[in-house]
Amino acid sequence: MGSSGASTEGRLSFRSGSFSDGAALDFVPETGCLSIVVLGASGDLAKKKTFPALFNLYRQGFLQPNEVHIFGYARTKISDAELRDRIRGHLVPEKAASSDLSEAVSNFLQSIKYVSGSYESEDGFRQLDKEICEHEISKNSQEGSSRRLFYLALPPSVYPIVCKMIRHCCMNKSDLGGWTRVIVEKPFGKDLGSAEELSAHLGELFDEQQLYRIDHYLGKELVQNLLVLRFANRFFLPLWNRDNIDNIQIVFREDFGTEGRGGYFDEYGIIRDIIQNHLLQVLCLVAMEKPVSLKPEHIRDEKVKVLQSVLPINMEEVVLGQYEGYKADPTVSDNSNTPTFATAVLHIHNERWEGVPFILKAGKALNSRKAEIRVQFKGVPGDIFKCKNHGRNEFVIRLQPSEAMYMKLIVKKPGLQMSTIQSELDLSYGQRYQGVTIPEAYERLILDTIRGDQQHFVRRDELKVAWEIFTPMLHRIDDGELKPIPYKPGSRGPEEADELLAKAGYVQTHGYIWIPPTL
Repeated sequence: MGSSGASTEGRLSFRSGSFSDGAALDFVPETGCLSIVVLGASGDLAKKKTFPALFNLYRQGFLQPNEVHIFGYARTKISDAELRDRIRGHLVPEKAASSDLSEAVSNFLQSIKYVSGSYESEDGFRQLDKEICEHEISKNSQEGSSRRLFYLALPPSVYPIVCKMIRHCCMNKSDLGGWTRVIVEKPFGKDLGSAEELSAHLGELFDEQQLYRIDHYLGKELVQNLLVLRFANRFFLPLWNRDNIDNIQIVFREDFGTEGRGGYFDEYGIIRDIIQNHLLQVLCLVAMEKPVSLKPEHIRDEKVKVLQSVLPINMEEVVLGQYEGYKADPTVSDNSNTPTFATAVLHIHNERWEGVPFILKAGKALNSRKAEIRVQFKGVPGDIFKCKNHGRNEFVIRLQPSEAMYMKLIVKKPGLQMSTIQSELDLSYGQRYQGVTIPEAYERLILDTIRGDQQHFVRRDELKVAWEIFTPMLHRIDDGELKPIPYKPGSRGPEEADELLAKAGYVQTHGYIWIPPTL
């Protein structure tokens, strides 16, 4: 059977350049050749996210043509050329097309080979293993020294059988410095029971060091900046606690509905799809204590401690919504109780955060599209300027779109009179880092997997505690005990959500709008 992968952590060396500034790194593996297998290669996720991420890594020099080969695997019976044609249009935006890019696309597509097979039968996986072995032999890679990365762009229902087939048919045959790693896409189950069952299945087949549970929010530029922001800047250290912070919002908003994903979405809903994973992961990074070091396990230990400190959710601090017209989708049940909007207030029972509400808010078909963190500070005691009506100081981290960090401040209004106004100190990435392409989240996370860095992936115990927080509420929704409130598409969501925010202590600023700087 294959190696655990643990023996080669840190074997990759990197020379000159950096991932964030777009410069090509000299990617120098000290082990054998690299095979990347995309399972579910003919599906939307693979075409729109996985293959474009691999292409960008290839184009920037992170995947060397003489070392890497990419295999697509799915049930669809198509040829190598047909898969390449399906992928081609997703690799480069039309407006960015150039002769150099066209050549890069062609070279990249030539490195992709397709294998058709069932997910339940060994025959297809043995054929896949044969193709991988032939690639490794052609690169003169010593048996057992090569690296195999499997990306499961598949529904969770087939994870157990596919992982079983990988384990029995496609692992490295010995331990000579090579590894086998598996990237598992969310959702990881539907509640605590199903998640634990899935974890048990995968745990019987692979060591924890071989499993990479991907949450693409952890690959976003501004999410990855949170640790640097909090622990590398002295002026945040004394402020980041219950003495100074009144409340924290973590918000996800989309200005469109399910649009073709109604059947899938109706099975999961906004809490499973966004809040229980993406927003909760962001909460961990906002609230965690300083880790001992930047080693992945030290960081993930602190994240687990935060989750273990979250008190059970009070249902009086939850507002659910469903936009009008959601059930008009023919793939959605006429009796659907699935929320497309949710606001939930969480409380962390520890010394730093006792009494500070963490407001998680997500919704579809709203009046804007954005994801952000809003840290609202307490009012100034003894306010001699009488500027309470302007609102409070807020530190806002805009995750997407128009990545930015800005601090809302009270300042003197220009002029002869001593009057105050709210403005901001602004770090907008598009203006400050002109000409720099911010990598997509999937690019970072696939590269992290190749490097063996699990810092930005979800550990098994972390997953378990996250489900423990939300499962009681999810079961009440599934049983019809909690009903979503109808809201109009293009609105802010149910009015009850704004009322809940006010009860939690959030003070909305009226008349102030942050405008992203224009270049």
